[in-house]
Amino acid sequence: MTNNVTSLALGVGSLTLAFSAITQASPENEELAKKLSNPVASLISVPFQFNYDHNIGNRDDGHRYLTNIQPVVPISINQDWNLISRTILPVISQDDIFPGAGNQFGIGDVVQSFFFSPVQPTKSGWILGAGPVLLLPTGSDELLTADKWGAGPTAVALRQDGQWTYGGLFNHIWSFAGEDNRPDVNTTFMQPFLSYTTKTAMSYTINSETTYNWETEDWAVPVNFMVTQVAKIGDQTVSVGGGLRYHVASSNGGPEGWGVRLMFTLLFPK
Repeated sequence: MTNNVTSLALGVGSLTLAFSAITQASPENEELAKKLSNPVASLISVPFQFNYDHNIGNRDDGHRYLTNIQPVVPISINQDWNLISRTILPVISQDDIFPGAGNQFGIGDVVQSFFFSPVQPTKSGWILGAGPVLLLPTGSDELLTADKWGAGPTAVALRQDGQWTYGGLFNHIWSFAGEDNRPDVNTTFMQPFLSYTTKTAMSYTINSETTYNWETEDWAVPVNFMVTQVAKIGDQTVSVGGGLRYHVASSNGGPEGWGVRLMFTLLFPK
């Protein structure tokens, strides 16, 4: 791993341990930590997800800093159903992603998901949600956007057994409008996840964020290993942590090897 990756990993590890040391075990924090592992939980949250990846491009000399701002807002439709809005707004700084590309900084394309989710799990204990996903061409630079409008289905299924949470999230996006000179979007996203939450509201999570591009017929498979801790800063409840990511497979010119993910989430329990 590069010095950047090592330094960031040590930093997030120290920060998470510091929060863990000052956090008192409580049923409330433990329940909040479990809800954070559930993409369709009835919990307003604003995660800030920072990612660092390198070895990008045919010469492996590019790197990217990606901050995803991901507000989650549950809306009660009636006593039986919730609508969960999940937004991903990327803020990107990248350099030399291919020879001569230079540096770009700005926002990328927004991915907006809506999950219709039953308030109660199924009789077998599964928590379900499904709905539409939209791709919005909001990128501020031609190298930060697909320049396409897209839409498709999204769904999530998970179970929470004691301290364990496991399941998966899926979406597929097809482009239906946009710049004719840009490649069509036809991608499948799959995110299996497994999480263990302790009584002190610390969660250990492994997931993958697998994308298959049907146009280019290639895979991107980053696997994330994360540790997060729910705590309070003054009166504000937060979750802080992070971990390492490894690119098992990369699309053509995509990042390779190890990377780092940091997480900071504002929580607004009802």
